[in-house]
Amino acid sequence: MVEVLEMLVDAGKANAGPPLGPSLGPLGLNIGEIIAFINEKTKHFEGMKVPIKLTVDPKTKEYDLEVGTPPTTALIFKELGVEKGSGNTPSVKAGDLTIEQVMKIADMKMDSMLGKTKKDRMMEVIGSCVSCGVHIEGKPPKEAQAELKEGRYDGIIPPE
Repeated sequence: MVEVLEMLVDAGKANAGPPLGPSLGPLGLNIGEIIAFINEKTKHFEGMKVPIKLTVDPKTKEYDLEVGTPPTTALIFKELGVEKGSGNTPSVKAGDLTIEQVMKIADMKMDSMLGKTKKDRMMEVIGSCVSCGVHIEGKPPKEAQAELKEGRYDGIIPPE
């Protein structure tokens, strides 16, 4: 019978201690191999906790891993090096992202976003910046979205 383990792990730094080791041990799997696999798949979220879903067949020793992504705002805060957004968004700016950072976050969240194109996903990331008090290239998020729509950053955004 297939076992499904869902847990929160430190991205890129999972180890054989709880919660992984005690869950994997009774299944008779190579724990070191699975930990290395999890760390490889989560390394681009290093420094954050990420949800994972590990599906294991104890008979064949085969496993599959689904890595969730942290919320968009958590990725924005990580890029900015802040713990939280502005408590007063109209007058207090929590930080300023570059368009490259917006693109990086959009790429990280690609599998869980609704946007079909990179530009659409970047619009979603910038939309999340509105409620956090985060500016893009020194501009308020709505202004940055308008510029993105107009094609101002088309030379920076690689074709898909």
